[in-house]
Amino acid sequence: MKYVLITAVRNEARFIEGTMASVVSQTALPERWVIVDDGSTDGTAEIVRGYQRSYPWIEMLQMPPRRERSFAGKALAVNAGLERAQNLEFDVVGNLDADVSFEPHYLAFLLEKFSADPQLGVAGTPFTEEGGYDSRRDSFEGENFVAGPCQLFRRSCFTAIGGYAQSRAGGVDWIAVMTARMQGWRARSFPEKRFHHHRSMGTAERGRLVAQFSYGEKDYYLGGSPVWQVFRVMYRMGKRPFIIDGLALFAGYSFAALRRIERPVSPELVRFHRKEQMDKLKAIIRGLFRFKKVDNFSLTTADQSGARS
Repeated sequence: MKYVLITAVRNEARFIEGTMASVVSQTALPERWVIVDDGSTDGTAEIVRGYQRSYPWIEMLQMPPRRERSFAGKALAVNAGLERAQNLEFDVVGNLDADVSFEPHYLAFLLEKFSADPQLGVAGTPFTEEGGYDSRRDSFEGENFVAGPCQLFRRSCFTAIGGYAQSRAGGVDWIAVMTARMQGWRARSFPEKRFHHHRSMGTAERGRLVAQFSYGEKDYYLGGSPVWQVFRVMYRMGKRPFIIDGLALFAGYSFAALRRIERPVSPELVRFHRKEQMDKLKAIIRGLFRFKKVDNFSLTTADQSGARS
């Protein structure tokens, strides 16, 4: 299968070298890798140009300066990058953040999954972070979700969902996966491999506690159930750095609820999301009553969206 990659960057000189080294060492190279520079003021562009001299399939697109930074910028950048590749023949489009790395057979492995399953719309793997974090073990998103830093979409699936939604509040990669599943596409995170995320999720240009507060806000405006949020906060309070992350998460959700922030998702998607959260919570409670160890990753082993017709 043929694929293209799109990477939106903004001041990523600290990490992008590792990402570029990972991509150029892949056993299956992309038809095109469009790196969309969204107003970097550090050495990001110079690093990309250095690779362009050796790899002609790397293209850099520089977006016009924006006075205001918002999460919609990622959607605009990715969609602009994809537009540059529309004249190419490809089956899969990948959104790749500029702060990840992986082993040489990583992307070929995911392409094989698309070849084997024509109903697979979104594919990826769990990821690791510094400090021993492993999303397979430490996240409740599970095998039916694909994390935003490295998401591969079947081209027809990405077209069907309309690409990334321009949500100024964030969650564009989450909305894309959930919309695909709601439409009947399969989404899978394959645990045989990992990518490494070189900074904690959501901490670009901000600190850890601010990121957790923002995640709490996002949990509200993406339609998360308050019942699930209580469980999520309690779980986070039991993790390092102890109760601080959980308190910040709770404060963010509560603050967003009090302000009744407008949600960028449809009521249909909110219902779909909350049903899944309640199914997971029921599975956790059943496991606890049976004194069985809870496997976060496979709480809901069946694809709740069903097979695509």
